[in-house]
Amino acid sequence: MKHHLEIPSTRRRALHAIALAASAAAVTSALQGCVLLLGGAAVEGGLVLTDRRTSGAQLEDEAIELKSGQRIHDAVGDRAHVSVTSYNRVALITGEVPTEADKATVVNTVKGIENVHNVDDELVVGANATLSTISSDTVITSRVKTALFGAKDVQSNSIKVVTARGNVYLMGLVTEREAARATEIARNVPSVMKVVRVFEILSEAELANLQNK
Repeated sequence: MKHHLEIPSTRRRALHAIALAASAAAVTSALQGCVLLLGGAAVEGGLVLTDRRTSGAQLEDEAIELKSGQRIHDAVGDRAHVSVTSYNRVALITGEVPTEADKATVVNTVKGIENVHNVDDELVVGANATLSTISSDTVITSRVKTALFGAKDVQSNSIKVVTARGNVYLMGLVTEREAARATEIARNVPSVMKVVRVFEILSEAELANLQNK
């Protein structure tokens, strides 16, 4: 004979309440996940919308960086450590090459890429950067970006940060006021050796026109 355990009504009500609470918590958690996803999309969309480059320039910058990597490797192989960063069709070349001849080859290669309007050559002739140097540069870049993001008087997503051998390069479409402020912020970040401005300077009127489009 099977015996059925009778649960007192007060305990049944308590268990029911616990079940409802657990269900509500699960629903809340799911909704929070949705909000986070939507929030992330909104932030990402905001970054895209506030980029001061045209959408065409953004696409061309991506193409310039991709083509540069491929063509530089074809030209000098693995003996050089070179990075090309493009912003509004201005190509910044950083890294190391073993000889002056290789440096000239790299610079001419980048100059010959479609839609490159200007080249800023910051290549060093010498041994390739060590892994510890590359790792340190990555940390510095992250610190500078964080410092710029925390500054209320700088539109941080309008500034691209590149670090090579402790030297920080700042790119973007900014006013002289913004350039000076961003430079000051970057200089005060630990481990930064030097700050190099690769900005395109806008007048306050030009910035206002961009923001009104």
